[in-house]
Amino acid sequence: MKTKNVSETTRDTYLPYGKQWIDEEDIEAVVKVLKGDYLTTGPAIQAFEQKVAEYVGAKFAVAFSNGTAALHGACFAAGIGNGDEVITTPMTFAASANCVLYQGGTVVFADIDPKTYNIDPNEIANKITKNTKAIIPVDFTGQPVELDKIHELAKKHDLVVIEDAAHAIGAEYKGKKVGSLSDMTMFSFHPVKHVTSGEGGMIVTNNKKYYEKLLQFRSHGITRDTELMQENHGPWYYEMQFLGYNYRMTDFQAALGCSQMDKIDMFVEKRKEIVAKYNQAFQEIPEVITPFQNESGDSSWHLYIIRLNLDDLSVGRKDIFEALQKQNVGVNVHYIPVHLLPFYQGLGYSKGSLPNAEKLYEEIISLPLFPAMTDQDVEDVISIFTQTVKTYSK
Repeated sequence: MKTKNVSETTRDTYLPYGKQWIDEEDIEAVVKVLKGDYLTTGPAIQAFEQKVAEYVGAKFAVAFSNGTAALHGACFAAGIGNGDEVITTPMTFAASANCVLYQGGTVVFADIDPKTYNIDPNEIANKITKNTKAIIPVDFTGQPVELDKIHELAKKHDLVVIEDAAHAIGAEYKGKKVGSLSDMTMFSFHPVKHVTSGEGGMIVTNNKKYYEKLLQFRSHGITRDTELMQENHGPWYYEMQFLGYNYRMTDFQAALGCSQMDKIDMFVEKRKEIVAKYNQAFQEIPEVITPFQNESGDSSWHLYIIRLNLDDLSVGRKDIFEALQKQNVGVNVHYIPVHLLPFYQGLGYSKGSLPNAEKLYEEIISLPLFPAMTDQDVEDVISIFTQTVKTYSK
């Protein structure tokens, strides 16, 4: 093994893999709400929902306290329950599968396409049974899944498509914004995502029935809509019609989200600029594989995942990862395949059952990617990563 003094470039400060962009306009928007009459569910919620719906081209939007809660709501609205199977990808954060379990459903994992890293429609087709109720495809890293093929399968088997687009606000599929195409689509507003509301999530849909169920679900199953109520005792009256949850977003979170949405195009463009620099720098390095870019989809680039050609390296992924961390480059790994997590192993999911996802997991590293990166930050990542890989090249 070569020396671990791997890079001539050094950083004095730590560069995380992701970070929010907050400016004075964002701060002023939040302060304005804090000085107003509403802190919980107020007018900023509807304003945020309307901004997102209009941006993606959906009729309805419902804000939630976080993306996981939003997925849970979508599973409820889709009618998922005991005995229902839902197909999703193992290459995602656990929430994409957990939301099915919350409703008593069964998670069925379909393997990924080794080229795109997204769920493989052919694998989905192989996993459909008479008990399949829905598909939860994930736009991994911001790259849209093959929606035409997935929607075709859903239509053929009468399935609901809940698109997990936590990574993909601003992405497009065949010229149309992600969020306008599936039965329901979830966006996340965690600080490392494209826009943030601190914590937060949203479901967009064109289906009014789903919309009404989602509104009730996020607020204990309660409605004040007289058209939905069984009785009406007066203007104070409300009905709890099913067991919902307290998944409401606060008004000051929504105010931050509104302000952030005003910058969404700039955020996406900045991400694309950084990715273009990465691709140009890394595409000729034989020890790595740069991300695949699907011609039918325009990624909004939440993550930049580099794949290591381990056969060309004298060390494993862990050594590369640790070397980068020591040089203050905050790399990460996205993700540990969900079926390999101890909880899911305890449910009977087995290692070796999804070979493409498992192989990918062993070879990937996420490099820093966020709009607030300076040109120097990008140059540092390119230099340190390149020198590190070359140091450990066979």
